[in-house]
Order: sequence, then C-alpha cells, then structure tokens
Amino acid sequence: MKLLSAFCIGLLFSFGLIISGMINPAKVLAFLDVLGAWDASLAFVMGGAVLVTSIGYRSLDNQVKPLFASGFSIPTRTDIDGNLIAGPALFGIGWGLVGLCPGPAFAAVSSSPKSVLAFFLAMLLGMYLARMPWINSKLPLGSVINYRRKIHE
Repeated sequence: MKLLSAFCIGLLFSFGLIISGMINPAKVLAFLDVLGAWDASLAFVMGGAVLVTSIGYRSLDNQVKPLFASGFSIPTRTDIDGNLIAGPALFGIGWGLVGLCPGPAFAAVSSSPKSVLAFFLAMLLGMYLARMPWINSKLPLGSVINYRRKIHE
C-alpha cells in the first residue's frame, strides 16, 4: 500500500507539473529572466506548493503517525554545513542553465525531446555517481559526505 500511495502522489505531482507548464524549460527560464520577458506563473506555482505544504504540516499536529509508515520523517537538523550550501547552489546553477530540475525532468522525459532526454540521462548518471564512495572522496565535500554516511550506517 505504501508503494501504491507513493506512486499516486508522484503521478499527481507529475500532472501538476504538466498542467502548470513547469516541464517546459523555456517557461522556467522565462521566470528567471527578471530583466527581460519575465513570466511570473512559476511564482504562483511555488506559492500554491507552499500553501499546500503549510496546510499539510499543520495537520500533522493531530496525527500520531502517517497512514502508510511507522513514523513521520520530519527533519530535525538545524546546523548549516557545506552540503547544505553546495547542494542548493548546484541545484540552482543547473536549474538556471537548463530550466529543469529532477521532478519536472521525470515528467518531461515522456515527451522526450532530445534536450530533456540528455538532461535526464545526465541527471541519472549524476545521482548514481554521487552515491559512489570513490568519487565522493575526490570531491571538495567528499570527506563530509563519506563521514555522514558512516554515522548513518
């Protein structure tokens, strides 16, 4: 049941991305072009996501556990480390250059224009390589990543 609910949530998210046009890299890049032909529609999509998320978090106060899990996975860390700075920076650079991020890329790959497919395959390769201990040790933050893995294993 947990897998089915995750699939349904992912499907709903994909439909939302498709309906809002967020799988179109040009639309995202137009939002980032504040000095040119700015398209504010992404701000409304983000605002809607924040609203839904805030309502969801408010509803957690009355529940002991989720329907399909043994407990909630709510972040408890409050410190700022190199990964917290580098991860969003890399995400933002990639998003700004290409106009796609992982969620919309998964939804857009079904339409499979060559540019989206190339980004999608490169993203999957990057996700795979990021989990490889031998490559993490060579990255500037690799020692931090490997240290955190040892703690959690």
